[in-house]
Amino acid sequence: MTKSDLIATVRQVVRYGVVGVLNNLLGYLIYLLVTWLWLDPKVAVTLMYPIGAVTAYFGHARYSFAYSGRTSHGLLRYAIAHVIGYGVNVGMLYVLSDRLGYPHQAVQAAAIVVVAGILYLLFRYFVFPNRPAVS
Repeated sequence: MTKSDLIATVRQVVRYGVVGVLNNLLGYLIYLLVTWLWLDPKVAVTLMYPIGAVTAYFGHARYSFAYSGRTSHGLLRYAIAHVIGYGVNVGMLYVLSDRLGYPHQAVQAAAIVVVAGILYLLFRYFVFPNRPAVS
């Protein structure tokens, strides 16, 4: 990896982080509110996950990864990546909160970070492949 490739990758990670932080911060605050009021944590994630995924698509496709391929191909791969991310998220809630007794608020906060890392790799190499990082 050349120095310019490394710089481009760092910029891409920063852009991915900006989109992700903005999207997930609002989603996490709503998650805390609805689980505090009445909703089961896994139900809250099930309802909110697709909303967050849809709102983040355009930021990630255009801003983070400079995707210029056909939207239908990108969307299909994006959906597959998020099915994987959703499975990891709900799995973490089930194992760490339901089975091991950790507070769901902390588990969900950790799940956001873990899923973000998994999704970055899936987006870079599967969803929006062979695209140069945005400078």
